[in-house]
Formats: sequence, C-alpha cells, structure tokens
Amino acid sequence: MGGTLAMGTQAEMGHTCRGTINLATAHIDVEDSCTFVLSDSGRTYHLKASSEVERQRWVTALELAKSKAIRMMNNQSDDSGDEEPTSQSDKSELHATLRTLANKLDDLSQCNDLIAKHGAALQRSLSELESLRLPAESGEKIKAVNERATLFRITSNAMINACRDFLDLAETHSRKWQRALQYEREQRTRLEETIEQLAKQHNSLERACRGAPTLPSSSTEVSSTSKARARHIKGETSDEDEETEYFDAMENAPEFITVTTDPSRHRRTGSNISGTSSDQTETWNLDDHAFDCQHQASFSAESRGVKSNRKRRTQIPDKPNYSLNLWSIMKNCIGKELSKIPMPVNFNEPLSMLQRLTEDLEYHELLDKAARCDSPAEQMCYVAAFSVSSYSTTTHRTAKPFNPLLGETFELDRLEESGFRSLCEQVSHHPPAAAHHVYSKHGWTLWQEITIASKFRGKYLSIMPLGTIHLQFNCGGNHYVWRKVTSTVHNIIVGKLWIDQSGEIEIINSKTKDKCQLKFSPYSYFSRECARKVTGMVTDSESKASYVLSGTWDEKMEFAKVVESSQDGTSCEGKQKTVYQTLPPKVLWRKYPLPDNAENMYYFSELALTLNEMESGTAPTDSRLRPDQRLMENGEWEEANVEKQRLEEKQRAVRRSREAAVATAAEEGREHEPYQPVWFEKKEDPTTGEEMYVYKGGYWECKETQDWKTCPDIF
Repeated sequence: MGGTLAMGTQAEMGHTCRGTINLATAHIDVEDSCTFVLSDSGRTYHLKASSEVERQRWVTALELAKSKAIRMMNNQSDDSGDEEPTSQSDKSELHATLRTLANKLDDLSQCNDLIAKHGAALQRSLSELESLRLPAESGEKIKAVNERATLFRITSNAMINACRDFLDLAETHSRKWQRALQYEREQRTRLEETIEQLAKQHNSLERACRGAPTLPSSSTEVSSTSKARARHIKGETSDEDEETEYFDAMENAPEFITVTTDPSRHRRTGSNISGTSSDQTETWNLDDHAFDCQHQASFSAESRGVKSNRKRRTQIPDKPNYSLNLWSIMKNCIGKELSKIPMPVNFNEPLSMLQRLTEDLEYHELLDKAARCDSPAEQMCYVAAFSVSSYSTTTHRTAKPFNPLLGETFELDRLEESGFRSLCEQVSHHPPAAAHHVYSKHGWTLWQEITIASKFRGKYLSIMPLGTIHLQFNCGGNHYVWRKVTSTVHNIIVGKLWIDQSGEIEIINSKTKDKCQLKFSPYSYFSRECARKVTGMVTDSESKASYVLSGTWDEKMEFAKVVESSQDGTSCEGKQKTVYQTLPPKVLWRKYPLPDNAENMYYFSELALTLNEMESGTAPTDSRLRPDQRLMENGEWEEANVEKQRLEEKQRAVRRSREAAVATAAEEGREHEPYQPVWFEKKEDPTTGEEMYVYKGGYWECKETQDWKTCPDIF
C-alpha cells in the first residue's frame, strides 16, 4: 500500500504533494472488509489491505495519528503569535514599521493634548461670555458654540483611542502576519525550485529511457521492471488537479472476468452462448481470418500497396531543433478555444487536420477483412479494432496539425494500390468542422463529420472530437455508427508531453442492433493494469455476449469467442461480476512499426510520410499546395510563420466581406445564401436523425477533366 501520510508542523502540512495528505482534516471511512478511503479537500485515496485484520490496524493507526495531528495544530495555533520572525531582515522591517506607527501615534497624542488645552481655554472664554449681561439672542449663540466645542473634544478623544487600539492590535498580530508572509515566500521559492528540478529529472529520465532496451509488451501482462519504470516516469510527469481520486490495488477487471478454455471441450453450443456466435464455435481456428504472429508480416506486405508500381517517399526533412518559450505564449491562452488562438508553426507538424483525419485509414485492411465476414458479430470485432487503430499513430504525436482554411480539401487516391479513395473538405470555420468520405471497391463506404473542440487548462490540453462516424458494407447492408473518445495532452508547461485516450466508444449496428462497448482506461498511477488498456464486449440485440475484446490502443487488439458465462461474487467489495469462459484469443490488429529515424520526422508513420507528398492533378485547394505547411516541412519555419499569418489574414478578410454582404442583404430585406461547401452538402441522416455534411459527388469527375472552376481561391 503506497503513499506517505504526513503528520508534522502546520507549515509542513501545508506543503501538499502527491502521496501526502493532511491528517488533521482528513476523513477515514471503511468501505468493506479490505478497503478503506482516506479523503481530504477533494483528494481521495482508495487503499486496500491484504486482510481485514491489517485493514483495522491501519485504520486504528490513522485515527491515532489524526488525533495527534489535531493537537499539534491547535498548540501551534495558540502560540503562533509568540513565535519570532524567521529572518533578521524581516524582524528589522517589522520593528521599523512598529516604530513608525508609534511615532505617528505620539504625534496624534500631542495633537490631542493641544486640542484639549485649546478647547478648555475656548470653553472658559465662552463661560465668561455667558456670565456677561448680553442680549438673549447673543447668549443663545454662545451656548450653541459651547456645545459644538464639547462635541469636537469628544470626537478627537475617540479618534486617539481608536488609533491606540489599532496599534495594540498591530503589535498583537504582527508576528502571525509576518509568519504567513514568510510562508508564502517560501512556498514560491520551493515551487520554482521544484519546477526546475522536475525539468532536470525529465531530461535525465528521457535520456535514460532512450538508452534502455525495449521490452515486448502484452495485452494481458506487463513485466514488473518495465511497469515500475513506467510508473516512475508518469509519477514524475503527472500534474493532476486537486480533486483527484487515487486507487491502490485496483481490481483486475472492473466489469467482467474472462477465463480461457480448451477449444476441444466446447464443440457444442452451451445454454449461455450468444446466439450470434453459436454457429461459429466449431470453426474457431487460430489461423483463420485473424492476424497471427506467423503471417503478420506477409499480410502487411500484401495490404500496404506492394502491387503498385509507384514508389512512395519514405522520409521527409528532419525536424529543426528550434527552442521556444512555451509558457510565454500559452499563459494568455488559458480557457480559450484552441482553434481561435494564433499559434506559430513551432507547435505544429507539417500536416493539416484533414490529413490527420485521413490517417484513420492507416489500417483500412481491417475493413476489407470485415467485408468478407459472414457473421455480423465477427464483423463487429474488426470494426471495433479499426476504431481503436486510429489512435495508434497518436502515441508520440504531440504536435498540433495545421488548422484547415475554409474550403481546403485533401484527397487520397489509393484506388489502384489499396482499393479506396478518400476526400476531405473543411466545411465550416467557426466552429471548425471537416467532412470526410471514403469509397472502397472492396465493398464498404465510410463517411464522417468531425468538429474538434479543444480547451487549454494550463496543466493539460483536452481534445474532444464531436461528430459521428458511419460505416456501411455493401454485402449484407450492415451499417455501423460510433463516436471518438477524448484525447488529453499532459505536461503542457513542465516535463515531457504525453498523450492519453479515455472514455467509451459504443459501436451500434443499426441493422442487427448488435453493439460493441469499448472502454479506454485512463492512466492511473496506482493501477496494476498495463497502460493504454482497451477492453470491450460484443453483444447481440438481446444483450448476450459473443466476443470479448482486449488490448491496448497503441499496440494490438485481440478477440476471444465466448462459450459460456456465469455470475461470480468473489470480489473484495462483494460485488457480483460476470465470468466469461472463452476460447483462446486471436490477434485482430497489430500496430505497424515506425520507420527508421521517426523521432526526427515528427514520429510519422509510413502512411503519414506520404500524405504531404506532391500529387499531380489535385484540386487547387488541396492541403499539399498550402505554402506555409510546405515551408515548414522543408525546415523554413520563419518563412512558414510569415506565410501562415498571410493566409489567416486573407481568410479573415473573406469572412468580413461575407459578413458585410449578409448585413447589406438584411438591410435591403432580401435573403443571403450562407457559405456552401463545394463537394459536400448538409442532409439529415436517416439512421441517427441528425444533420451532417455528406459527399454530393463530382470531385473525381472534375479531377479527370481538370475542371476546378468551382474551387475558391484560398491560398
């Protein structure tokens, strides 16, 4: 059970860090026979002991330590005013301030004495005037003046008393104020030193990791050595919010447990087997359909376009080593929409968002294999693997792609090599939205509209893709719909950037009502699970499980056929879990290795290296023709920044002109047609009922005739 429980002076308890909690204000609760919860000011730790006896020993010790911490805090609070300032300079400054206040008070006292002396003389004079025989009207005026003089004397005495009370209060509390000021100064100094130390540690850890040998990873287990190293690195780089829950000794599977069984023992369908998969039980073969290690290389070679005579490029110019003060740029961007912030190309990679969207097709062969599946449940497994594979290229890709200009397009014509054609267009600028359409001669069509919502929170950057992905197969008519999960870029300010994916994907077959629930587990410092883990379950319309999916979004995915299921309540929390007996798992998808020298080429995959390669005959709005992006790829970053500003200003001028035309039309009482994309149009989707941009045709025909008169001038 990890972590350190702090019980020290009040100043020490203020220095909270990861693994430290203030016992004086902590709450200790017991969940069950093994687990207890320790919480304080939004920070929660779930701790688990090996037995009920050990748990009780920990709770008792914590309660005693909490009582001691409360007593220490109260004692320090009582006599904190008597403590001396921590430094001689602070003491001198405090005494000088008190002397100044005392001198001012002496001046006020002297003024008060003079006021009292002159006031008494004034009252004697007024009394003498009253004794004289004067007209009644004069006597009345003298009496009124006498009363006012008395009120003035009383007010001046009250002012002097208030000043004396203020000085007494300042003397009483000055030490506490000085102590609080000194504590804040120490906190600031300690924070600066910690940030500098973290930066140095990250640099040394990064160099050590680069020099260490790479260990093979598995979807079901991770070696203790590599896991300890990963935890140490992430522990150094993590920068969580205050309201964070930490779990110690998490359960192996929060939702279900799988048990691998012998295929020979399950030749017949059991009573709990999903009806979708029951007819496939006897044909489950470890060499059938799936990616196996034995023929992974041969499949990769066949599916990655070896048949084409064209030789694609395999490298781009190395990334220049430009230094940049990130905080000086980002500190004014907190809470703003990332797409509205003018960012230099130093934060970019030489690809546009349209090209990054096209990278979803890196493992298009999964859909080719899915089109050949007779079983909808097995087809769903390949679709699920395809949805996970789109994140494999983001492991090291922390740079930001170029924001497309309105009307910008990107085509990827791989009809001869891989059997598909892809077209993207930026259909909206605010909010930024891109439409994508892919046709494959292998029997499937994919289309999507994606809007990227992103927020910079100071510690991390959240990227939320909004929109729906549609996939339809010609044979069988199965239509699948799903959405993407949230991506988070950590350590924006200090440390090495790293990306995590978290959330759930629900893939629905609108024809058969089959579902696949995929869970992307966020990174947890205390979890015993492997990092970047993805688990899932394929169920039919009656919620019967047919396949179990497992793996990681950066390495591989496996699927196993369910032959039997039962309920089990043996968890430490006493919660019931479903236990699935499955046949041995098979590899659905495995990530391709990165090219040589990838770390100096923005960690691009083999497909990404070819996306910005010049093609003949593309539309004049194609991303390959974007000048700032081309300059950046060639290493001319200063020129790229100038060109980027020019293009953005040109786009703003067009937008202002369009807004002026709309205002003029409104004044004249006529309608003004809003901006319409060139190759896509908005329609209501019959499956989901939502409006989205879909391909209306004509692009590839215009490419054949080279008729691009409908394309706007954006570059």
